Amino acid sequence: MISAISWVPRGAPKTVPEVAEPPLQESIEEMLRSRAMEKNGDDDSDDENMDVDASEKDDEVANALSAADALVKKSKMAKSAAPLEDLADGLKELDMDGYDEEDEEIELFGNGVGSLYYPSNDMDPYLKDKDDDDSEELEDREINPADSVIVCARTDEEYNHLEVHVFQEDVGDGDTNLYVHHEIVLSGFPLCTEWLDCPLKGGEKGNFIAIGSMDPAIEIWDLDVIDAVEPCLVLGGQEEMKKKKKKGKKASIKYKEGSHTDSVLCLAWNKEFRNILASGSGDRQVKIWDVATGKCDITMEHHTDKVQAVAWNPSRPHVLLSGSFDHTIVMRDGKMPSHSGYKWSVPADVESLAWDLHSEHSFVASLEDGTVRGFDIRAAVSNPSSESKPAFTLHAHDKAVCNVSYNPAAPNLLATGSTDKMVKLWDLANNQPSCVASRSPKLGALFSVSFSEDSPFLLAMGGSKGILEIWDTLSDTAVSQRFGKYRK
Repeated sequence: MISAISWVPRGAPKTVPEVAEPPLQESIEEMLRSRAMEKNGDDDSDDENMDVDASEKDDEVANALSAADALVKKSKMAKSAAPLEDLADGLKELDMDGYDEEDEEIELFGNGVGSLYYPSNDMDPYLKDKDDDDSEELEDREINPADSVIVCARTDEEYNHLEVHVFQEDVGDGDTNLYVHHEIVLSGFPLCTEWLDCPLKGGEKGNFIAIGSMDPAIEIWDLDVIDAVEPCLVLGGQEEMKKKKKKGKKASIKYKEGSHTDSVLCLAWNKEFRNILASGSGDRQVKIWDVATGKCDITMEHHTDKVQAVAWNPSRPHVLLSGSFDHTIVMRDGKMPSHSGYKWSVPADVESLAWDLHSEHSFVASLEDGTVRGFDIRAAVSNPSSESKPAFTLHAHDKAVCNVSYNPAAPNLLATGSTDKMVKLWDLANNQPSCVASRSPKLGALFSVSFSEDSPFLLAMGGSKGILEIWDTLSDTAVSQRFGKYRK
């Protein structure tokens, strides 16, 4: 399944991503020991059993390292032995002992059409220069400025990973090309992704993806590095288990300072304050992180159930929305930290939130009951006893609306994706929604839909079948007639 999709702005990726250096043996040993300790810490047996388990884990680590050593040695021996075996076989084939007995009329090195040699290696079509191999490999890794990059959080049974796709809009004759450029293996089940360009490694900008998962930690990976085995930054998470628990007591889980204590369900990067990342969790908390320092600056506890959605206002970057399974949406203003904020009540779990990219006062919330509700913050009231009503209520789908996306170029154009396996496009003009187009893309239940900022009418879609599809929405006649004038 594909649980989340993020577009990467054109020009942000390096033309040729770097290839990560393999980890040092010391790092491998430390990771193995750390994982053994973590598993040990989860065991609820008594102290005696724990000592036995610890011994077994140490044996596992030792065996793993011995096996790795043996593989390396075997590989080296194989490399050194192979040329000797090849040489021996070659001498047998040449039969040098019977060389003088060859028929004198046979020309070993002939001329003309039947020639068995070429005057130079450059002219021999069967010989390939190592530089050619290198250049071909380099070309395969290149990402051109006109290419679009889409990152998908994907799970295949027990295999969790990010797929970094490259999409080429025109490869000749109007054809397109979509392929996986590289993958990043993840340790936990990914639930949400968010692209950010905060320069974590120096320079003016970076190319990073933040990932929320079933674990309480937020991992940030460098998309310009291929074959990386660890994220470049981790926000929060569990402390390493180093001490054994006391007899008869369960191991207590200790979290890093400022960490979430449950799954990270949603993320939102602040494009104005580029070092700021917001997160919502199953622990009912909303957190504001400074990714430059790796610290949690603010923790908010204004919800009473899981926080499923967070969204920064693009026009007022200090204003943050959060939506929860407690059937409320809360807006907080960073310029008024002492203010409790504004609250809206909704009849079902909040699945996603999105600010209108063409109006700083409007946002929509998609709900588990299949509806989408629009709100105008100018009509909000701070009195908890008073209820702010939505500007409109749209019965969009038969099942939960998992995700929504505003078109960055065409005002009032909204895409919705649902577990009813349908994608729909809506015109929200005058707070009177009308369906412009609908499609069943055969992707299973739809978990993520997202318009591209660079090619605004390209809609990326992913769902339970684990397939990424790009829909050129302008290919639909009704969409083209109504919104074609906004084509870039």
